[in-house]
Amino acid sequence: MKTSESWQAALITLIHPRSVTMLFLGFSAGVPILLIFSTLSVWLREAGVERGMVTFFSWAALGYSFKFVWAPLVDCLPLPKSVFRLGRRRSWLLVSQFAIVIAILWTSMFDPATTLVMTAVGAVLIGFCSATQDIVIDAYRIESAKKDMQSMLSAMYITGYRIGMLVAGAGALGLADYWGTDVYDFQVWSNVYRVMALMMLIGIVTTLLIPEPDRPHKETIFRSRSDYLRFAMLFLCAVTVFIATFVVSSTPADWVKSWLTNEFGMMSRLAGFLVATSRLTLAVVLAGLSAKLLIECHLVSRHHVYETYIEPINDFFRRYGRTAIIVIVLIGTYRIADIVMGVIANVFYIDMGFTKSQIATYSKFWGLWATIGGGFFGGILSVRYGVYRALFLGALLSAVTNLLFAYLATQSADSLLLLWVVVADNASAGLATAAFIAYLSSLTSMSFTAMQYAIFSSVMTLFPKILAGYSGMIVDNMGYPIFFVGTAVLGIPVLLLVVWVGRHSVGR
Repeated sequence: MKTSESWQAALITLIHPRSVTMLFLGFSAGVPILLIFSTLSVWLREAGVERGMVTFFSWAALGYSFKFVWAPLVDCLPLPKSVFRLGRRRSWLLVSQFAIVIAILWTSMFDPATTLVMTAVGAVLIGFCSATQDIVIDAYRIESAKKDMQSMLSAMYITGYRIGMLVAGAGALGLADYWGTDVYDFQVWSNVYRVMALMMLIGIVTTLLIPEPDRPHKETIFRSRSDYLRFAMLFLCAVTVFIATFVVSSTPADWVKSWLTNEFGMMSRLAGFLVATSRLTLAVVLAGLSAKLLIECHLVSRHHVYETYIEPINDFFRRYGRTAIIVIVLIGTYRIADIVMGVIANVFYIDMGFTKSQIATYSKFWGLWATIGGGFFGGILSVRYGVYRALFLGALLSAVTNLLFAYLATQSADSLLLLWVVVADNASAGLATAAFIAYLSSLTSMSFTAMQYAIFSSVMTLFPKILAGYSGMIVDNMGYPIFFVGTAVLGIPVLLLVVWVGRHSVGR
């Protein structure tokens, strides 16, 4: 094919209805994430919430890291036909989008300065519903077009996603700055979140207009509606045990924290770290044990659980053998440097003395274009020089740019310096993300594409997000410069892992 013909084919694909669809669905997916991440961090900080508590709110996004747990439900469980006649994918998509709107409106109703728990509930709901929407969009993208269009659909989805993040980031902060004053006003932030809820109408309208994809016929392990409902009940019971464990353990956790502090002279924040980690571990273990008990009681067929959760994992280990563990470690740590730093970035900007308008302009607007540019460059590098070299460069730049933040923390509030640091950081993140997505795709088996990719993408952010929840406490004890240097050091083991995996050519 001639060069001109190849460009013409690419342009035709770019304006294909499926590509436009993914642009709008990507926007719908990009809006909610910052409403529980950096934008919420600014709101909480203005409301007078402590830095340590602000970064704990990043755990509300853990739904993205655990979405593989309920991905099989979304993939297999049909909604009642008497209520939803749009098809399985579109009906689930519509339900998740309306749920996101309700969760955002819930969050807008409560002032975190006085009702922080209600704000936390809203953030968790946004995270869970948004992660569900992501599961459905991924499935819709794969099923709605042929393989030769998937790269363009992914590119359009990412572009829409970044635009949605721009609206929920720079747009939300810009509105808060325009409507607000120097004094904290809850009503300003409430109105901002209501506007963001309206932005979700773009995704809802898109869902109502697009066709249901033609799903290839696949033999299902579920034989009746009772099988679906039993599987859903298993999931709900495990979630209930997880939440109940957190609620019940609250008072004992406070006692243990005080005991560690008084009896062993342990720093209060360190004791809080250990207790909070123990509570999370206990909740996960008890939720797993409750699920196992229900399986033993034959609520759900053991075969159903095996085929749904175990077989995709077994397939991965069969294909990669002993090197699979190293690959999983790489997946779980590759983005650690930028995620841990990113949670506290907006709080850092505020503490440095930058205005919300400056943050919106430099961090969100110019950062968006830097990310897109870095993503395109990462894709070109992956094709031209191979994915491992692009992976290594992305990990290296992600660590190095964190050192720029350490330098910024030692200077006065220089807006030009902020611009260059933000552009460098976002460009490196875009490059690393593009290379990493290409690598994750190469690891996925065509027999378990949706489930394995959900697992990979969940593992990718789980550990970094848990660690990021403690970033505020680390800054309080050590200061911003040492914190940023520490996040750069976290990137060194990642570089070694990339070199090792590259030498063994795992996945490519």
